Amino acid sequence: MIAARSAAELASVGLDYVVADLGTPEGCALAVAETEGRLGPIELLVVNHGIGSAHERLVWEQDPAVWRETMRINLDGPFELVRLTVGGMCKRGFGRLVFTSSTAGEKAEQRGSAYTASKHGLIGLARAVAQDAGPFGVTSNAVLPGWVRTAMAERSAKAEAERRGITTAQVWDERAALYPQKRVLEPREVAQVIAFLCSDAASGVNGEAITVALGGVS
Repeated sequence: MIAARSAAELASVGLDYVVADLGTPEGCALAVAETEGRLGPIELLVVNHGIGSAHERLVWEQDPAVWRETMRINLDGPFELVRLTVGGMCKRGFGRLVFTSSTAGEKAEQRGSAYTASKHGLIGLARAVAQDAGPFGVTSNAVLPGWVRTAMAERSAKAEAERRGITTAQVWDERAALYPQKRVLEPREVAQVIAFLCSDAASGVNGEAITVALGGVS
């Protein structure tokens, strides 16, 4: 089951889906209830939704509303999803939770106080869940991607290009230069790590923050 706010985008994937705002308790409850009602108990939870930092400013110029919105989506929503699902996993003796954080979850970025703080917090949530649920056969981990060529990253590249008076292509070139392979990640490269963490082969991995960033430092 996949969940997001856009019915058109969800329908194009070809999987079961539910239209829900995962930045609200009501949306999270709807997504969980629909999934359990249509597909049965939730054994795997991949928390991949989020909001980026393209609209953020230097911290002393930051709009408090931006901070609150970022926390609502990037941290409060994941907590709600965990709260509604991990108890059942523990009762059944099996479960896998994977949270998509970011390299910003360990290394701060400029003009990104809300995003950086939320992604640090998401790693903390993953590790706290690992401690609570680990004794019941449930694992909880975070993946920390570097720059990935996604729609959200494209928006941030455009915003940065406009702010600096350069082209979007130049922004992407600079991002690629951060990594030894001189390229950014493809979404499938992150997805494959998530799939591993959801598998039986990863039963011994719990409470970890795994960087997927081509060996880069950003």
